[in-house]
Amino acid sequence: MERLKTVFLLTLLTVLLVWLGGFFGGTTGMVIALLAAGGMNFYAYYYSDKMVLKHYNAVEVDAHSAPGLYAIMQRLCHKANLPMPKLYIVPDSVPNAFATGRNPENAAVAVTEGLLQLLHEDEIEGVIAHELSHIRHYDILVGTIAATIAGAIAMIANIMQFAAMFGNRENNSPHPIVMIILAIVLPLAATVIQMTVSRSREYMADEGAARLTGKPEHLQSALLKLENYAKQAMMQQAQPQNAHMFIINPFSGKKMEFGSLFQTHPSTQDRVARLEKLKTTLTQRTSSYFRK
Repeated sequence: MERLKTVFLLTLLTVLLVWLGGFFGGTTGMVIALLAAGGMNFYAYYYSDKMVLKHYNAVEVDAHSAPGLYAIMQRLCHKANLPMPKLYIVPDSVPNAFATGRNPENAAVAVTEGLLQLLHEDEIEGVIAHELSHIRHYDILVGTIAATIAGAIAMIANIMQFAAMFGNRENNSPHPIVMIILAIVLPLAATVIQMTVSRSREYMADEGAARLTGKPEHLQSALLKLENYAKQAMMQQAQPQNAHMFIINPFSGKKMEFGSLFQTHPSTQDRVARLEKLKTTLTQRTSSYFRK
């Protein structure tokens, strides 16, 4: 169900982008909108992982520099039948984690120093399993595409706004008032769709982690601890543009003016409740879930 929801929302974003380009510039506008989104996606596909790791000053580690963490990752990758991603530690005292990369063969998982200090080994395993599930289902790529299309819509909307305020109105062009309204409303709609995509993938990653480890209670405990900490402190280099990548929203402590409308993550209470339901259905050995 969550996969179908994601496909529908990505399709809706694309249609919104094409329609906006067509509304602003006819057939030419539609082509320009698609080319712009394609170019932005190409760049994000190959370079977004390197950019985010560099932004957070992530340091790559291996079996010698972080033996315990590396062993957890290696064990879970073997169970999940996944190639071993690169492993990074972010020098930040606020506990959190994220995965990045365009596919399982070019992936990375990063955890903060604060996470390693706060969580027990079983809880760390639950977090790593969550990030591996993101990698397994190409969630980072999906999130990047959603963010890129939403960004393209915002870019075209800005052009519309300037054109409405300073351009000359032709007989067949939309009324400036209509263009300004659309320039405000459509980027908001695109952002809501983008956030909904992110929330859907979090539920899927939680379920994947629970099935891989067979111990949803470990992830439940980790989520509650991380959420509680995030409400008290925020990561030093946190950015709204990549907040959707983290297992817990790094901006959890900030009040949102529109409630949950623009949140990148479902509520931790909902996530814990869904994991609770899984406890009754999971068997002792569940790693076959990743081998479908």
